[in-house]
Amino acid sequence: GDARVRGQTGVLSERRGSYPFIDFRLLNNTTLSGEIGTKKKVKRLLSFQRYFHASRLLRGIVPQASLYLLDEDYLGQARHMLSKVGMWDFDIFLFDRLTNGNSLVTLLCHLFNVHGLIHHFQLDMVTLHRFLVMVQEDYHSQNPYHNAVHAADVTQAMHCYLREPKLANFLTPSDIMLGLLAAAAHDVDHPGVNQPFLIKTKHHLASLYQNVSVLENHHWRSTIGMLRESRLLAHLPKEVTQDIEQQLGSLILATDINRQNEFLIRLKSHLDNQDLRLEDAQDRHFMLQIALKCADICNPCRLWDLSKQWSERVCEEFYRQGDLEQKFELEISPLCNQQKDTIPSIQIGFMTYIVEPLFERWAQFTGDTPLSENMLNHLRRNKAKWRSLLHKQHSSSRSNDHSGQVTGSQEQTLNEEENP
Repeated sequence: GDARVRGQTGVLSERRGSYPFIDFRLLNNTTLSGEIGTKKKVKRLLSFQRYFHASRLLRGIVPQASLYLLDEDYLGQARHMLSKVGMWDFDIFLFDRLTNGNSLVTLLCHLFNVHGLIHHFQLDMVTLHRFLVMVQEDYHSQNPYHNAVHAADVTQAMHCYLREPKLANFLTPSDIMLGLLAAAAHDVDHPGVNQPFLIKTKHHLASLYQNVSVLENHHWRSTIGMLRESRLLAHLPKEVTQDIEQQLGSLILATDINRQNEFLIRLKSHLDNQDLRLEDAQDRHFMLQIALKCADICNPCRLWDLSKQWSERVCEEFYRQGDLEQKFELEISPLCNQQKDTIPSIQIGFMTYIVEPLFERWAQFTGDTPLSENMLNHLRRNKAKWRSLLHKQHSSSRSNDHSGQVTGSQEQTLNEEENP
């Protein structure tokens, strides 16, 4: 039954590989049992995934790093990009191609070295690499958005935020390692569907975490499982590893979008009262939570070409969930109906109600640094582009008597007009 493992530190962890992604191909396979259209059958299929994907370790399969089958030119370009990893225009998609799909492992090894964490914590490089490969492999490349490239993108953004003077002047090596680890693993083993989907299909993860921060709890506990399995921190004192595991949980759980107002209200109170004391470990940890939340949703603050790719990816993941819900006669979740929820309208709402309030407060905290001003400028320009696209979609819809959708050729024309 319960696939959790209790370690010496007392924190429950998930056995790696026990809770796999939801296999859309299996759910959509109707050749064996006829048309599937009931919630009961959906639940049975979802439950089957738990047993279909047994732990890789139990099957005797040891995770290994992908071979770097690249010529020297590609490796040279990747090294050159790493020399500019602190720049906000860092192209994670290009970096992932240059590293043969190993962007997360390559990036983290570099950042751990740059920040002196390997020396400070006396980490074994082989063990560190093994752990990072575990993390990278437990993301699902089938997900258009919640995959290892997203984790690498969030980690690169977190690195930029950790260098902001207002924060960097107070950070300890422990703070930096926690921030980078949480960024890298914050969405590990994401199933490609959201929490409401897991709840209404009575998925075992929803039951395990009692419908509260279901995905975030799973990401955290999976990370703890991999840390213990790799023995990356086994040489550290018990109380140190226990503190690291608990703080990782606090950081990853902060990315639950349902807690957005909770963190915004608290941040606003601190900024208005000017009572943040970053010498205090609790206040530093809170700002690390805010930094991770910013990194997690920073896509609208990137250059248009990068931001647009992420927008299309996340909406594709939404639409896949909506198609799945429609097929099995479930209520289609908000933002997941491709016939009604267009990419521009989704992005405009996301920017207005989620991204802008958080990044305006972040800029207030950092003191309007070049990075914060750059991000807010990108955010405003990108929002204006999405508004323009939405207006053109509506105009096209009225003239062609469509239901808010444009054809493929029209969309291509709009994109070509909007691309700088």
